[in-house]
Amino acid sequence: MKMTRLHRHFKRNGPDYRFGDQVCFDELKTTFGFKTIIVGNWVTKQEQLVAANLIYDSLADLTQILSLPPKAIGLRGTLNLAFGSGGQKGVQAHYAPAKRTLALAKNAGGGALAHEWWHAFDHYISKHLFNHSKANDFASSLWLTSTPDVSHPLNQLLNEIYKVILLTQDGTKPSPFFQRAISLDKQAQRLYYSLPQELTARAFECYIAHHHHIQNEFLVSDVIQSDLESIGGFPLTEEMIKIAHNIDYYFQNLGSALHSQSG
Repeated sequence: MKMTRLHRHFKRNGPDYRFGDQVCFDELKTTFGFKTIIVGNWVTKQEQLVAANLIYDSLADLTQILSLPPKAIGLRGTLNLAFGSGGQKGVQAHYAPAKRTLALAKNAGGGALAHEWWHAFDHYISKHLFNHSKANDFASSLWLTSTPDVSHPLNQLLNEIYKVILLTQDGTKPSPFFQRAISLDKQAQRLYYSLPQELTARAFECYIAHHHHIQNEFLVSDVIQSDLESIGGFPLTEEMIKIAHNIDYYFQNLGSALHSQSG
């Protein structure tokens, strides 16, 4: 993964949510509905200030792209956020399902936020899409082996996201995107790119990266014109059109339902 420094300039084109104000991690917790936010002991005060603004703008951009109310980012108050704490050595960011924690490395978390938030969502939504979901299951993984509960209209739309990413149009074979990931794993002699949770996370971050009106390198980077894209590790343009349509439709409907509840 590309290693980035907190003090580098992350290009961003999007609305001005803060109007130049400095935010803090407490405001992040309140605004986006996190259960807890943990900041590492080795994060300086200045680094906290810089990171809080970057994360705030990134999550606000994510809510705009997905048409969600801000508090939905915290997944009904179940998601924890860690910054500069609890990370894995050499890893930009990761999501730990056992702790329901999205962890960003202090000096290398930039660009991985959208990818890891999808992991958190994919984990959270599993119990709503499958009746027998266990504590650490991802919906995308269960989807290949189990029958989802599509009695709710939102689940029907979510089901279409997994289908368009993982299967061919007739639903009988792995999608070309899936097949390319299998080939990448064979070349690397490890199981990673073709894991359903990684396939769906890469499709999601690709969707975010190609959003025309909002661009944010702290939210997502290393997708467009990346080495991984050049070898087929992300959905191709024609694949992305179908995937984006389904993601748009699901989150717009989810956002409408959540806005009406809060209203």
